[in-house]
Amino acid sequence: MGRSRVVAPVVAAVLLVGGGAYAVVRHRPAPASSEVEPVLATTQIERVDLTDARLLPGTLGFGSARTLKGAGDGVITKLPAAGTSVTRGKKLFRVDDQPVVVFYGSTPMFRAIDKVGLTGSDVRQLRRNLNALGYRTWARDSSEVDQPLLDALKRWQKHLDLPTPGVLRPGQVVVVDGPGRVDTVTAALGDPAAEPVLTMTSTTKVVTVPMSPTEAGTVRTGTKVTVVMPDGKSVAGSVTAVSRTVSESQDGAPPEVTVVVKPAKADHDAAPVQVRLTTITRRNVLAVPVGALVALREGGYALQRPDGSLVPAKIGVFARGLVEVSGSALTEGATVVTTP
Repeated sequence: MGRSRVVAPVVAAVLLVGGGAYAVVRHRPAPASSEVEPVLATTQIERVDLTDARLLPGTLGFGSARTLKGAGDGVITKLPAAGTSVTRGKKLFRVDDQPVVVFYGSTPMFRAIDKVGLTGSDVRQLRRNLNALGYRTWARDSSEVDQPLLDALKRWQKHLDLPTPGVLRPGQVVVVDGPGRVDTVTAALGDPAAEPVLTMTSTTKVVTVPMSPTEAGTVRTGTKVTVVMPDGKSVAGSVTAVSRTVSESQDGAPPEVTVVVKPAKADHDAAPVQVRLTTITRRNVLAVPVGALVALREGGYALQRPDGSLVPAKIGVFARGLVEVSGSALTEGATVVTTP
């Protein structure tokens, strides 16, 4: 087999004389060419656990923001401040000086709910929100409007001093998927109601970590991590999501995948942080320093014994300057040559 390096042995000894250390090097008789043979460095094949932990930059915040649009006619006459909570039943902003109230659900208001017999997911959504707000009704079919539902709607609207109680029109409520907080206000007073009004985020603080698609491929939901805060303190965390979308950078930077981490505790609302993430773990494997690998001309790798013979080796993961090796002729404790 061809190989990329050849080494020859030399013997070195250290003498302790009178408390001092003196190095004595004994060379073999010089060959005719008077060339001095290089020092032979060796190591042993070890059985170890290989773990590769990386420190990656991340951003602490409330996660990605989503846009909230208004509906109906009229103009915006009052807006919330950034950081305002978005919860069911809250008067979030005003249109034509009338409050727009938060409902939870997934169906935007697209029609007036004003008469018995209407059916649909928007009706079921209205009933669930009224029940949660304390205006309870019961029906055999929750997705159908009945008179008790219209009566409960009227009581709720009278309590809020809304116009024409008993009729729910598009634009009187805004539907979100759950609790949140106002991130940024995008509308201005006097803007049309049926336009983007604000962006909102989750109420849970998370850390977003951009990673290469290759790195992100080793990360799984539930993976334990350590988050290093700006003050140097470390807190535990875990991966809650790994994006399935690869984002292309506009400035020519490599593509990225976003990994979301939930810290156990965070005193700041927004801050740059670092995330210590274990990307590789291989237990009870044979390993040698990377410098012990010999690249073969015909391809592949080998390890070199002190007598100069080569032993084929398959390589695995790299971590902490070591590389996993395997092969039928490799055994724990065997001595191989490495670079000094």
